[in-house]
Amino acid sequence: MEKHSCCCGGNKGNEFEKLDAILEKYRESKGTLIPILQEVQNVYGYLSKEVLIHIAQKTQIPISQIYGVATFYSQFHLNPRGKHIIRVCQGTACHVRGGAKILAALEELLEVNAGETTRDLNFTLETVACIGACGLAPVMMVDEEPYGRLTPEALPAILDQYR
Repeated sequence: MEKHSCCCGGNKGNEFEKLDAILEKYRESKGTLIPILQEVQNVYGYLSKEVLIHIAQKTQIPISQIYGVATFYSQFHLNPRGKHIIRVCQGTACHVRGGAKILAALEELLEVNAGETTRDLNFTLETVACIGACGLAPVMMVDEEPYGRLTPEALPAILDQYR
């Protein structure tokens, strides 16, 4: 995924150039809001307020409808995401084996709550219902790399690999 700072600052004349190219591709098609949002998010990394307003203006789709779709589907993000996504399992096996302690330790180390991104945009911390590695509980993933049998003490060394 190519990430760019979204539409703010930079070359004011071309701030929506990539967005307009995406919208033009779907101009003659109906029912394309989800593919538009997917493609725009792939370009900008997230769906900013300015981008959503521009989409509404160009497509004549009410902003309330666009916002409703963007907030209904968990694949869409309205805020910048970190370079690395940390997913902490909160499933039954992980819960029983200390998953809550792992999450609390990560929140403290990263100085964010679950669902938030660090100020430096390096990490986004998320919870998931199950990673599918119950035998290794408690488990987390950093990007696509799983880490199991975690202890709060092991977390700093893991995070250091991604700084």
